[in-house]
Amino acid sequence: MMSPIVAQSGAATDAGLRRSLNEDAFLSVPPVFLVADGMGGHDRGEVASATAIAEFAGFAGRDSLTIAEVRDALARARSRVDGLSIDTAAGAGTTLTGVVIADVAGEGYWLALNLGDSRTYRLASGRLEQISVDHSVVQELIDRGELTAEDASRDRRRNVITRALGAGSDADADFWMLPATEGDRILVCSDGLPSELPAERIRTILSVEAHPQAAATRLVHEAVLHGGRDNITAIVVDAVSVSRRGAAAGSGAPDEDIDSDTLPREPVGGML
Repeated sequence: MMSPIVAQSGAATDAGLRRSLNEDAFLSVPPVFLVADGMGGHDRGEVASATAIAEFAGFAGRDSLTIAEVRDALARARSRVDGLSIDTAAGAGTTLTGVVIADVAGEGYWLALNLGDSRTYRLASGRLEQISVDHSVVQELIDRGELTAEDASRDRRRNVITRALGAGSDADADFWMLPATEGDRILVCSDGLPSELPAERIRTILSVEAHPQAAATRLVHEAVLHGGRDNITAIVVDAVSVSRRGAAAGSGAPDEDIDSDTLPREPVGGML
């Protein structure tokens, strides 16, 4: 059976200029493209991110995944990350974001997921769209109109997240089902990338670099050159071909085991 999305990807990571340890982990093997950022200031952040990613490694080589399989893997990852520390209120934690390939009535869909402030974007028809919604204090202030996006980039609370795997958080991940189109380019990255490069520069690099590996490498390299204040990881995924069978293309019909709470929504959740 052929995958509903034939994808080509590239990935790059760097510890940055100010940190000796790279606490980011990633998986870039179809049908799974995920980045996890171990939380600084917590125990064993690098172990937490690697532990979360490891729960998805067994899916490598599959044609597609269901929302149930992704939720089960997230539950296992949460249990294992929580187990890294006896005191989970001050223990290991990690963000997790990215896409997996899903099949909806024979059509190719991106199943996007997010916990924390790592990000997933899509470049389509020259337009860069942030799919994920940051689970952070500053994002909540922006949503309430109490802070501008420009001011948020300089706010001292910009690294405080409101959802995670581990670190005492039990908040759910956000999920989105997005009909894929041939030519889609997905970017999955830790927050060290958008912290150094503005959205327009990210869009330009994604637009001019033809191969996903070249795009990922250049994004990380430029982020390091612009400060490299944090660990930086980027995965770039191209939809080379997309199945269009069964339901009408672009209908947005969810998989049968996806309920309404998996559709795009505003971030909620308590403070860590």
